[in-house]
Amino acid sequence: MATNRSQRLRKKLCVDEFQELGFELNLDFKEDLDDKAIDAFLEEFLKDAMEANGLGYVGGDDFGLVCLIKRGSVNEEQRAAVEAWLKGRSELTEVTVSPLIDVWYPEKPINPVA
Repeated sequence: MATNRSQRLRKKLCVDEFQELGFELNLDFKEDLDDKAIDAFLEEFLKDAMEANGLGYVGGDDFGLVCLIKRGSVNEEQRAAVEAWLKGRSELTEVTVSPLIDVWYPEKPINPVA
């Protein structure tokens, strides 16, 4: 694909200065948790960790992608807040939070801050 793109096209493709960042989560629940406890955890997670930080979550019970609710990028402070919230939960045995990644093109490196 051509690299000399108009600003409008770069915005539509979410590339260059319009790159959007997010991060991935891997959650391991305690084995003795029932479905009701997992559902309660997920409701609290969506309300207290996601919505409270202006974030959205796409995925399942144990794996997903976190991105900004509106157009834009998650910042490192939001990522750290979600990680701290998850690590403080007794329902989980292990939490893995990825570094920030390009949510549209995960294989591409993050653009340097200008």
